[in-house]
Amino acid sequence: MRDEEFEQVAGVLLDEESELSLGELCHACGMSAERIMTLVEEGIIEPSRAGASWRFSGVCVRRVRRVYTLEQDLGVNLAGAALAIELLEEIERLQAHLSRLEERHKG
Repeated sequence: MRDEEFEQVAGVLLDEESELSLGELCHACGMSAERIMTLVEEGIIEPSRAGASWRFSGVCVRRVRRVYTLEQDLGVNLAGAALAIELLEEIERLQAHLSRLEERHKG
């Protein structure tokens, strides 16, 4: 294979400890600041205050992208997307808890 056939991909892992500015969140999600502000107003994402500017956890990137997918792919409105995200995250928490219980039971 030739070198031109390979594409270099770089990324950053984001978690609850990661913090992004509003501009960084907009860039990471491909959304305008106004759209992000709407998601804050709806309670879908919650910024923390660091001085005079908002900071967002890495988890917000995932939530914003999920909202986009729900709206664009499934035609869900913003209130429905907020509810769906809460339910999806609760399912994930329950699955993680169940996995931990199963691991304890095996060991």
